[in-house]
Amino acid sequence: MTGAFICSTITFLTLFCKTATVDLQGESQHSTAPHADTSHVATTGGHGAASHGEAGHSEDIGAVIIHHISDDNKIELPFAGEVHLPHIELFGIDLSITKHVVMMMVAAVLLIVLLGIAARRRSPTEVPTGFAGAIEIVVEFIRNQIAIPNMGEALGSKFTPYLCTAFFFILTCNLLGLIPYGSTATGNVSVTAALASLTFIMTQAMGIKANGLGGYLKHLTGGVHPAMWIIMVPVEFLGLFTKPFALCIRLYANMTAGHVVILSLISLIFIFGKGGASPIAGYGIAPVSVAFSLFVNMLELLVAFLQAYIFTLLSSLFIGAAAAHADHGEAEHGASH
Repeated sequence: MTGAFICSTITFLTLFCKTATVDLQGESQHSTAPHADTSHVATTGGHGAASHGEAGHSEDIGAVIIHHISDDNKIELPFAGEVHLPHIELFGIDLSITKHVVMMMVAAVLLIVLLGIAARRRSPTEVPTGFAGAIEIVVEFIRNQIAIPNMGEALGSKFTPYLCTAFFFILTCNLLGLIPYGSTATGNVSVTAALASLTFIMTQAMGIKANGLGGYLKHLTGGVHPAMWIIMVPVEFLGLFTKPFALCIRLYANMTAGHVVILSLISLIFIFGKGGASPIAGYGIAPVSVAFSLFVNMLELLVAFLQAYIFTLLSSLFIGAAAAHADHGEAEHGASH
């Protein structure tokens, strides 16, 4: 139930984060449009036409790459063509279901079903084996090697459900993007922003709960002389947002970069085949391109696990650090007695 609630919250936050990124992307496309028209006018003459043809071919490949990694209001299915997704708008806010939202829903359903099966036991003393045993190993690793060392025994056990949900959700979204006709939801900055926002909210809530509102606000002063507060308070306040920002961009950039590299390597076949000295050039580069693409694809499989682990580890560090000041104060108070 905790995992289902967190997955639903992630999807809900993503829909709101998406509205901000859509506006930014729209402004960016609007600003680059005149530049594209200027390059079109500049191509005149025989040599210019050839250059324009090669540039147009490169632009087509670039458009294919951008289309693959970007979000869309339709999904492509084998033997079914394109399926258009419903458009939903509430109070002027675009809450449309996109292909990345669909992939998150698929990930959530898979986790609820598979982890529910893994958690089912005939008796409390039954030792899990197979898939259930593998899941238990991962859960124990997150609890004993990530949560408790960075957050303490009590706090680590309390936040283990969230950390496990974040790990499995991110991992599933990453792996779904490697499947044909799939899409990497974590390659969308709105999704990673929603995930980072959850960690940010829990970090600040834990800091207020552990230190009290007065201690939380006092932390913004950096412990320096009041004359320096005018400098330290803005710096410490911005520091609150740099951590979730790093979580957001790190996951988004790593998952996007791998797909761009794979598609670029495959595109070399068509670039060399059309713009090379002979049509054989495309066939000659194909084995090299495919070999490197497979290598990067295997590397993407490692990155899928690695990025889920890093996000979970950093989340535990940030939440644990928010309570460290209070724990340190309690330790000093106990030592004085």
